[in-house]
Amino acid sequence: MQLKTLLAAIPVRQIIGTLDRTVESIAYDSRRVQRNGLFVALRGEKTDGHEFIGRAIEKGASVIVAEREERNPRVTCLIVESTRTALADFSAAFYGHPARRLKLAAVTGTNGKTTTTFLIKHICERAGLRCGLIGTVRYEIGERILPAIRTTPESLDLQELLAQIANAGCKAAAMEVSSHALAQDRVRGLEWNVAVFTNLTQDHLDFHETMKSYFDSKTKLFTGLGNQKKKRKPVAIVNIDDRYGEQLLDKIDKRVAIVTYGMGMRADFRASNYRVEFSGTSYQLDAHGKSYLVRLPLIGRFNVANSVAALATANALGIGLREAVFSLGKSPHVHGRLELVPARRQYQVFVDYAHTPDALGNVLKTLRELEPHRLIAVFGCGGDRDRQKRPLMAEMADRHADYSIITSDNPRKEDPDAIVAEIEKGFLSTRYKKIVDRAEAIGHAIALAQPRDIVLIAGKGHENYQEFADYTIPFDDIQVARRAIEDHPVEF
Repeated sequence: MQLKTLLAAIPVRQIIGTLDRTVESIAYDSRRVQRNGLFVALRGEKTDGHEFIGRAIEKGASVIVAEREERNPRVTCLIVESTRTALADFSAAFYGHPARRLKLAAVTGTNGKTTTTFLIKHICERAGLRCGLIGTVRYEIGERILPAIRTTPESLDLQELLAQIANAGCKAAAMEVSSHALAQDRVRGLEWNVAVFTNLTQDHLDFHETMKSYFDSKTKLFTGLGNQKKKRKPVAIVNIDDRYGEQLLDKIDKRVAIVTYGMGMRADFRASNYRVEFSGTSYQLDAHGKSYLVRLPLIGRFNVANSVAALATANALGIGLREAVFSLGKSPHVHGRLELVPARRQYQVFVDYAHTPDALGNVLKTLRELEPHRLIAVFGCGGDRDRQKRPLMAEMADRHADYSIITSDNPRKEDPDAIVAEIEKGFLSTRYKKIVDRAEAIGHAIALAQPRDIVLIAGKGHENYQEFADYTIPFDDIQVARRAIEDHPVEF
């Protein structure tokens, strides 16, 4: 693509050098720069891309995008106000604005994003609307499945994924949008048909510092809907049962259609009379003046909320509600989300991604509804992340589990023993044990299990690794649990 063409709709403060250049690729990592490439110097949390401009030029970059003046006769330098917004703009233009060819559904919130996007994709596909998926567990492009690097990729990677989704024949995409992505303009320029707010509970305060800042980042997704140029009115779907959802309603532009969901009487899409069993959940849905019986092969009150959000989203995308409700009966189980570890035993073992106090509490309450003899929880907290939630996680386990084992999650650069000690402060009872080695902790919990007990292994869900200070090891909670179950003698 010609640099002049790329610059047509992108504001630049200063241009140093010729515009007579062809841009063959874009990179924000100097190690990935190619000949005749454009390199964008991003300021990150730990490193500054401006320090790698020289390396990018050596690798063959012919255009540099920076926030400060760089003069080198070998390249053209474009000085911009923000390299993050510039990266988003350049990436969209370079890939031909692929989002314009798709119906886009965004899902944001602390909990429920992954399951909700999976359900949206499932309903769309069953209705004949081919749908891509971008989220925490994986990326789905037509028939291809790619491992997810981030919940919401950097803007360059995101635009490339959307181009691949559109080129694969998809007409829609369901996408998790994280607060980090919103704060860092990774989804800048995307125009949404539907945006969903699931909830907001304490998480990511290592990045946002305050709940207000965290909420403000989420709010950006919805305040921008009114300025979109799409012909059809965008739809904001908001969980009215959540107090932050209530606050969000006042911030949404009148040019945006609002649909609320929840279990309260004021919800436009209202769930009631839900019943939880090992095989799944059923509930009554009231919407548009009609009632529907919804059967879902996922368990839990929180999955009722996730499925209602998905139904409201699919309906906003033009799919008939009766058809959408019927399709939920065949919904896929999401890897690592309250996943039952298969075993012929008289006790059950579940693995879940719950890594916030609210998520852990919700999962434990759901499992309590299955009336186990005892509920045993195994959990930890990640290192280099929000330390304030550690004792809060313990409070939830202390309140809702019969016995808990505190262990490591992903310690990263922190001392695992120190993390466990901070978690321990939240326990008021003595119904817990500390076992720092996660495999040993899982094995111990399963060894304790007796008939009609339930063991919950929380925190890592779908992850297949454990991250330490200087190394990462393969680690899959489900596989570790399977091995431990084989060694546990309680059988039918």
